Amino acid sequence: MMGNYLTNKQITSLVEAIQSAEDHSTGEIRVHIDSTTEDHNAKTAFEVFKELCMDKTTDRNAVLFHINFEQKYLTIIGDVGIHEKVHQSFWDHLHDYVTAEFAKGNYYAALKSAVLETGLELKKYFPVEGENPNQLPNEITFS
Repeated sequence: MMGNYLTNKQITSLVEAIQSAEDHSTGEIRVHIDSTTEDHNAKTAFEVFKELCMDKTTDRNAVLFHINFEQKYLTIIGDVGIHEKVHQSFWDHLHDYVTAEFAKGNYYAALKSAVLETGLELKKYFPVEGENPNQLPNEITFS
């Protein structure tokens, strides 16, 4: 189903990158890989965001990377809490970087780097104070 975009080992490593990106922040990061949507990728991304209950975190600071490799399409959705703190330019820069890397075939490296960079932003605005329960699973989801 993944085609030759990501190996199983890379998927495991991305899940570890998500864990480490979330370590120092109350924020939550998810990656969803979509190989079924033909068009309306952005609309689908918002539906996935809600399906994964990403609008239910305490600080409203979840971030979704919704990817359609076949269409080289990436939607990044930051919930209202993180979006209020981070300028649109941050998301635009991240989006441009990832899609440029996808075009070169660097799927794994680009995604891992984007996840870790998002983790640093989350840590800046939503540092951990006391307990840091994982509010959402770290697994990568597929459709």
